[in-house]
Amino acid sequence: MVVVVKIGGSILGEGVNPTILEDIKDAFIHHGLLLVHGGGKQVTEVAEKLGKTQTFIVSPEGIRSRYTDKETVVIYTMVMVGKINKEIVSALHGVGINAVGLSGVDGSAIMAERKKKLIVMDERGRKRVIEGGYTGKIKSVNSDLLTLLLRSNYMPVVSPIAMGEEGELLNVDGDRAAAYVAGAIKADKMIFLTDVQGVMMDNRLILRMSGTQAKETMPRIGFGMEKKVLAAVEAIEMGVKESIIASGLVENPIKSAIEHKDCTVIYPG
Repeated sequence: MVVVVKIGGSILGEGVNPTILEDIKDAFIHHGLLLVHGGGKQVTEVAEKLGKTQTFIVSPEGIRSRYTDKETVVIYTMVMVGKINKEIVSALHGVGINAVGLSGVDGSAIMAERKKKLIVMDERGRKRVIEGGYTGKIKSVNSDLLTLLLRSNYMPVVSPIAMGEEGELLNVDGDRAAAYVAGAIKADKMIFLTDVQGVMMDNRLILRMSGTQAKETMPRIGFGMEKKVLAAVEAIEMGVKESIIASGLVENPIKSAIEHKDCTVIYPG
């Protein structure tokens, strides 16, 4: 069994969850594990310190994302690849995991098409078209490279930076990057660790739902979770057996998610 886990950029921070490193190690030893990380909050913090105000846009489908212009993609790459990725790899080595940090650019791990135009919703709820900036739509994943590392007992730790068709650096959403990676390597499980138990509806945790049911919930679950649900559905549509949205703050969160404890499981159908 191979498991892909998407974690936030701060999930391994001091005091966040003292059980997670050993939990990752256990899952890696027993199942085979690949990590994809985020870190949007850290990117925003560094950008603001550098005097670069960040802009966020909303698609007609209600998906909120960062608008990535040329300056922002440089900061995004610097923080994601140069800081967060290496901090995670260092922490994993500290517990005896032979981790390899990669961006999507390394070995053409993630190739994407630069979006020329974006359709966004303005403050009045009207659609408008803006320049695409340096945001990418994922086109392919180098599964051979990632599988080679896993088979050689290395844990890939992937940053959501993609290579564009003209060699440019592109921002791709971390949740969706994880889904595409999981689909490409034919993972058995795609686990999204977040700061809540899973998908909540009417103050109730949804334990199981099909991909079709998950799509139907998206307009009602709000910013943040809607991208995870979209990515979860994409993963199973690409052949992953199940997607799991679970809390990264509980004891041994990966083990708990694999055992379907207090989480949302999305399955094909």
